[in-house]
Formats: sequence, structure tokens, C-alpha cells
Amino acid sequence: MRASLESPKATPAEQSQAAGRAPSDALPLLRVLNVRKSYATPQGPVPVLKGVDLTLEAGSSLALLGESGSGKSTLLHLVGGLDEADGGEIILDGVRVTGQSDAERAALRRERVGIVFQQFNLVPSLTVAGNLAFQARLAGRFDADWQSELVRRLGLAGLEARYPEQLSGGQQQRVAIGRALAIRPRLLIADEPTGNLDEATGDEVLDLALDLIRRTGCGFLMVTHSTRLAARLNRQVTLASGVIAAS
Repeated sequence: MRASLESPKATPAEQSQAAGRAPSDALPLLRVLNVRKSYATPQGPVPVLKGVDLTLEAGSSLALLGESGSGKSTLLHLVGGLDEADGGEIILDGVRVTGQSDAERAALRRERVGIVFQQFNLVPSLTVAGNLAFQARLAGRFDADWQSELVRRLGLAGLEARYPEQLSGGQQQRVAIGRALAIRPRLLIADEPTGNLDEATGDEVLDLALDLIRRTGCGFLMVTHSTRLAARLNRQVTLASGVIAAS
């Protein structure tokens, strides 16, 4: 829902609040406030996130570290609108993600969030060019010039007509990053994006991602087990037992 502009007395901040938006000049790109999440089991609810707070500025990068089961991927999914928090607030680009319907969260992902998964999640029936354009076309934001630049900068020139099964792991991850950046997202989130790659290929893929993030000015939130890779981002936050243990 968008704020009505009919009343001349409403300030931009009041209009934003009426539409479930926070005044964008008062907040970082991403703000996570006391976010909680549990999952149901036959033995009862199991808390995964127990009150997480963090912020991320536009054009900045943040690494989420922690042991398996610490809540890293859960937090990433909540921020990206892939799941719904039990409590607290998530505000992305002035929009309150918490409390949105499934359809509203899907629209947010389509238009503002680029997502890179460890398993690539490319569409096997689409070529490299088709996969790169997939999200941008869904969002009505396909830009042929920008796609051509992504192809060039990601080293995919000459591969546009190939299908995912004809690509190496590093090439598939480059396509996944390009697909996520094709919409020029406000936030790029990545869950172990180099986890299935050897160290040299992983470093190369992260180099390309960080360069394109600097060029687009989007925020970057990455889950990783690697302290070496995390050190290359602007900030590092460690999750332990569902809370922020260090930053």
C-alpha cells in the first residue's frame, strides 16, 4: 500500500509512515531491530534468532559469520523477505518488511533485493542471457546496455547462448551474481556464494561482486564461514546461539 498524496498537509515522513514506510533520511539502507524467529518442532518451538539488531548503509558490505545453526541463513532469509519474522522489525530502503503479506514480500524481492545462493539456482531451460535477464524482466526493469556491461565485467562474453549444464561452477556463480545485479538492487544478499567453488575461483567471483557493488552503490550482506573472505568486507558480525556475539 502506498501513502495517499491527496492531503497537502501530510509531510513526506507522515506519508511514509502511513504506508508502512519509515522516513528514509532517518534510517540506514537496512535496519534490523530485535528480530526474533522460532521454528515449530514436535517438542515445541525452537528459537533460532533471539533478538538480533544490526544496520547496513547503502554502498557498504557486511559479513555474517557463525557456526552452523547459529541463525545466519535464517536472518538472511528474513532480510530478503523469503520468510517472516516472529517479532521485531526489519526496515529495508524505508520499507517495513515485517508484517508484509507474501505478495508484498515477493514484490520487494523482485524489485529491490538481489539474491545469490550457494547452489546457484539457475533456470536449466534458459541460456546464460536468459538467466541474466530473468529477474529484471519480471520486475519490468530489463536494461540491455546494463546486461551487456554485466556480461563483459563478469567475463561471460561468448557464453550467452550456453545453458547452465555447459558452464563450470565459477561461471554459473558469475551468472547468478549478474542475474541478482541486473535489477540494480538496493540490497544484494548472498548465502555462502563461494561455498561450492575452489579458493581461487571463489576469490575471483567475490572480487567481481565487490567491484560491481561499488559501482551500483547497493548494500551487500553475505553469509560465510570464511573469516578470510569476511575480512574483505567493510564490517563483520558474528552470530552465536541466535544473538550477535561480536562485530
